[in-house]
Amino acid sequence: MVQPIVVSESKEAIEKVVKIKRVAKVTKGGKKLSFSALVVVGDARGRVGTSLGKANEVADAIRKGISQAKKNMMSIPMQGTTIPHDVIGAFGSTRVLLKPAVEGTGIIASGPVRAVCEAAGIRDILTKCLTSNNPLNVIMATLAGLKQISRDLETIGLRRQALAQQDKENVHN
Repeated sequence: MVQPIVVSESKEAIEKVVKIKRVAKVTKGGKKLSFSALVVVGDARGRVGTSLGKANEVADAIRKGISQAKKNMMSIPMQGTTIPHDVIGAFGSTRVLLKPAVEGTGIIASGPVRAVCEAAGIRDILTKCLTSNNPLNVIMATLAGLKQISRDLETIGLRRQALAQQDKENVHN
């Protein structure tokens, strides 16, 4: 299980470092080492973003990841402390099942999904990683699922507007 290494809460954001990797590039002169940091940032009020920061030093990689994640933030529709309905998020071959839970359940999730949910402010959710457990792909699949909820709610709203319009036309006829 991947544990967040660094958790920092500033006034406006919760920042979680999910994974740090050391990457070696082999060149003619030898190995050139660098680091990549997978970071999740959220405001705990329905906005979350993620990024992969890369640099020659760990601290620089984390800083770059956090600044990029703040630029990539997206809104998540929430119903109280959970999500409105079930959804399966997909990214590559990774699938993540997200289900709403009763208040008081908590976050039942793996490390990467937990980081996204906590940063977004979702406090009650049930999740299951169905295929891959690669942290980057799991986070991207989770975000894809949360985006899908937004699209579903927009579609429902448009359908309700169309039905209301039809009802008005039927009443006038």
